[in-house]
Amino acid sequence: MRDTDVTVLGLGLMGQALAGAFLKDGHATTVWNRSAGKAGRLAEQGAVLASSARDAAEASPLVVVCVSDHTAVRAVLDPLGDVLAGRVLVNLTSGTSEQARATAEWAAERGITYLDGAIMAIPQVVGTADAFLLYSGPEAAYEAHEPTLRSLGAGTTYLGADHGLSSLYDVALLGIMWGTLNSFLHGAALLGTAKVEATTFAPFANRWIEAVTGFVSAYAGQVDQGAYPALDATIDTHVATVDHLIHESEAAGVNTELPRLVRTLADRALAEGQGGLGYAAMIEQFRRPSA
Repeated sequence: MRDTDVTVLGLGLMGQALAGAFLKDGHATTVWNRSAGKAGRLAEQGAVLASSARDAAEASPLVVVCVSDHTAVRAVLDPLGDVLAGRVLVNLTSGTSEQARATAEWAAERGITYLDGAIMAIPQVVGTADAFLLYSGPEAAYEAHEPTLRSLGAGTTYLGADHGLSSLYDVALLGIMWGTLNSFLHGAALLGTAKVEATTFAPFANRWIEAVTGFVSAYAGQVDQGAYPALDATIDTHVATVDHLIHESEAAGVNTELPRLVRTLADRALAEGQGGLGYAAMIEQFRRPSA
């Protein structure tokens, strides 16, 4: 057993992509799945198909689990506590920070070194320069296996010792994805009423999304400093423009819930006298729990 050997538990679409990336980079890879049929293509590429999860875990110093959810993670791992002891376990299953920290406690009680991770890529992108994966947990464990883990994506990044960080980053980034996609789809619906096809709108949307990244960088510094100068536009100005979007949506018979949510949050800022501040001041609304 070499330090670069790796085991992958779970061969859904993402698990297959992970194992394939390890194999492509020359790592001796052992795989296991409840349904052995999913391992056929990987076996053709050189993967060793273990007959049980226990045999798979025993085969490598680095064990990666990627299954459907936290419940499935524990169902696979709970019987393996003794064999995982002394190994590094990496969980790349989507979950919450609370679940990540609970699994870390479970692992520590059994002498298992645990890293939690998040995959910010679809299966087809895993193993390429466009994939980035986030890890949290013991830094020494990450550094020891970083060369192997980097096979999964050029953007492999260590976040810190708190096991919950990767899950928190994951959901925060997914929130950006949904916010962006929902805004694009709302815009496409609105322009569709004027017979503008989504494919015609998309290049303009992408150009604007790229421009907005500049706002993100500028606003981040203001958020950290707790000062919100109106360097581009005040919240008052944003509110007036949101009203235009609501009006156009209503007039076109398009759903107004998304822009009305923006207006509702902005109204709270206005009620607190923040209308003359920059839009980054809206962070104060998001820092509060929902009513």
